[in-house]
Amino acid sequence: MKKLALLAICASLIVLLPVRPVSALTVPEKLVYELSWTGIKAGTAVQEVALKGGELHIVSTTHSAGWINPFFPVDDRTESVLVRGGSSEQFGTPKYFKEKINEGKFHALKEAHFDPQGLKVATKDFLKKTEKIDPISNKTFDTLSSIYVVRSMELVPGQSVFIDIYDCKRLWNTEVQVVRREEIDTPLGTFKTLVVKPHLKSEGLFARTGDVTVWLTDDSLRIPVMMVTKVKLGKIKAVLVGGSYWPQRED
Repeated sequence: MKKLALLAICASLIVLLPVRPVSALTVPEKLVYELSWTGIKAGTAVQEVALKGGELHIVSTTHSAGWINPFFPVDDRTESVLVRGGSSEQFGTPKYFKEKINEGKFHALKEAHFDPQGLKVATKDFLKKTEKIDPISNKTFDTLSSIYVVRSMELVPGQSVFIDIYDCKRLWNTEVQVVRREEIDTPLGTFKTLVVKPHLKSEGLFARTGDVTVWLTDDSLRIPVMMVTKVKLGKIKAVLVGGSYWPQRED
């Protein structure tokens, strides 16, 4: 059950090369997910994005359900800051990333400062008390901001794309496979979706929890409405249940 309540941010590792933009990002935005394990509610995750002084601030929080807390409490917060470019079609450049993870006996507290001009990133691990500088490419994103990148790009079923992703350990070239179109039912209604599968080599969320599939709405906004990952004992699912996402619509 490790990483049980983190599934709602799994799509943050899905990234694409800068191809033709689909639409502008809807800001502010709030996505609320219900997390379940083998059909039992296991927690809640919230992912929000806001524009502050020309910077995009993305925050994801995850909390375990009450019945899990006595033996596996989860209290996570991940933050990403990007500097927006001069063009409205340019998503932005990573500036800062921080993750605070508390899941049972596992704890992590890291931050990364990106230098896109120098093509490097400075990372601190506060619990291990280590610091390092790693090289990056000019198309590198952190694990949280990447979900908003993929939603601004064109997705073609049957094709794979590749992008560099930095996970506070090293830079990985990640394949993203666009599998098919599919209509699914959720608590918010029926959606036409694009099914996407990332293939990660890193020691991040996907590598620890197993095979992951993500359903994005097949429209200009590419809202991640459902995410499923296989684990040793069953499956973990994150389903969108509320928030503020489509223009002039709130739940």
